[in-house]
Amino acid sequence: MRILLLGKNGQVGWELQRALAPLGELTALDRQGKSGLCGDLAQPEALAATVRQLAPQVIVNAAAYTAVDRAESEAPLAQQINGEAPGVLAREAARLGAWLVHYSTDYVFDGSGQQPWREDAPTASLSVYGQTKRAGERAITASSARALILRTSWVYAARGHNFARTMLRLARERDVLKVIDDQIGAPTGAELIADITAQLIPQLLHRPDSTRLTGTYHLAAGGETSWWGYARFVLQQAQEAGLALQAGPEQVAAIATADWPTPARRPLNSRLDTRKLQDTFGLYLPHWQTGVARMLQEILD
Repeated sequence: MRILLLGKNGQVGWELQRALAPLGELTALDRQGKSGLCGDLAQPEALAATVRQLAPQVIVNAAAYTAVDRAESEAPLAQQINGEAPGVLAREAARLGAWLVHYSTDYVFDGSGQQPWREDAPTASLSVYGQTKRAGERAITASSARALILRTSWVYAARGHNFARTMLRLARERDVLKVIDDQIGAPTGAELIADITAQLIPQLLHRPDSTRLTGTYHLAAGGETSWWGYARFVLQQAQEAGLALQAGPEQVAAIATADWPTPARRPLNSRLDTRKLQDTFGLYLPHWQTGVARMLQEILD
C-alpha cells in the first residue's frame, strides 16, 4: 500500500507517521516537501503534481491552517489552505481511484444547544477558521472522490505546546488561575486520532462494502468537560505525581467566555456524537481522561 501523508510535523501528523508506517510505503511531507515533492497546501498546482507523481492509494491530509484567531485577519490564506486545497486533493484522489482521509473540526458548528452534534446537523461557523474548514469539507463532498472527513475537537499532544503544559506553567507561577467554564467538549489526543485512522484505512481498502463508507464522521474521545474541568484534572494529576504548584485544582476559578474576549468566537457546545464512527467501523473511543492522564505522565516524566 502506498500512503501519502501531508502535515507530518503537526500534532496529528507527527503521531500519524508512527501509526501509518506499519501499513505500507509511507511518504510523509511537510510544507517544505523533499526531493522535488510539494506538501504545501498553499501551492495547489505543485501539490497536485506531487500526488500524480507518487500515485498513492491513500492520501491522509493532516495539514491545515490552524491559527484560529489569526485567521480572522488572514482569511484569504486560511481559505486557500483549508477551503481550496482539500478540493485539489479530492480531485486528484478521484483521478487515481485513491482514498482521501481529511480532518475537520467542531468549529463548523455554532455551538448552540446542549446535545452532541451529529454529522448531519446544520453547520454555521462563528469564525473564519470554521468557515474555511467547512468550505474544505464541501469541496471534498462535491468531488467524486472516495473520502472520509473526520471532524474532531480540542486536539492535544505531548509534543509541543498545549493547554496542559500552559496550565502547569501558570500553576507554578500564580496563586489563582482563571479558566473558561462554559465551553464544553472532549479533549482528544493526537495519538488517539492517529491510531483510529490506522484502524480505518485497512477497512477502506479491504471491506466488501467499502464504497458505502465514504462520508463525514465525528472522532473525539468519550465523555465531556469544560476547559475549567480540564485544567482541574491536569493540576490534580500533577499534584498526585508530586509536582510542586502554587495553584492546585481548588485554585482554578471558573469564568465565562464573555470574560475572555478573542478575535475569533469559539463554540460553547463542542460535543460531538461519535456513534456513527463507532458503529460503522466497530471501534471504541476511550474516555478523555484516559488519554490526558497518559499524556501528562509523558510530560511529567
